Amino acid sequence: MTEQAVTEQAVTEQAVTEDAVAGRSEPSREPKWLDTHEMRAWQSFLAAGALVGRRVEQQLKEQGLSHLQYEVLVRLSAAEAGEMRMAELAESIYTSKSGLTYQIGQLEKSGLVRRRNCAIVHGVFACLTDAGRAKLAEAAPGHLATVRAYLVDVLDDTQLGQVADALEKVADQATDADWRV
Repeated sequence: MTEQAVTEQAVTEQAVTEDAVAGRSEPSREPKWLDTHEMRAWQSFLAAGALVGRRVEQQLKEQGLSHLQYEVLVRLSAAEAGEMRMAELAESIYTSKSGLTYQIGQLEKSGLVRRRNCAIVHGVFACLTDAGRAKLAEAAPGHLATVRAYLVDVLDDTQLGQVADALEKVADQATDADWRV
């Protein structure tokens, strides 16, 4: 993608986001162009997300998992009794309910997760199996090594804190926008 195409795409996305945040249904007429500093931040965010994401996916694929499936196992292992309502699980890993349903189906086929209906608390629960716990224990060391190699150990403590603070703010804004749309 050319720099001009990236700039135009970023401008369109920024205008749509600003309109959504402001509650406008009609897009703004005059886009607010990204300056050099802003474009560098945007392109760095895209590059780091894509490249680190690819490394994580490659490593987890060797374990027979996708990144989303790994995150499902992590969330379930941390949950009380190793289970969560499907809707809450989808929200916690920032995916759609239908996308989660597909991933849970794949994990069920592998024996790593099972579903449980609950009449008392309306909904379906995803439950981590013993095989799921074992798979998570098997995959975690390689995953952690990858996260360290491409993020944590690349930055000093100050930079890591700044990245965490900045990305939390970005995630909060995107989450808030999702709830308004």
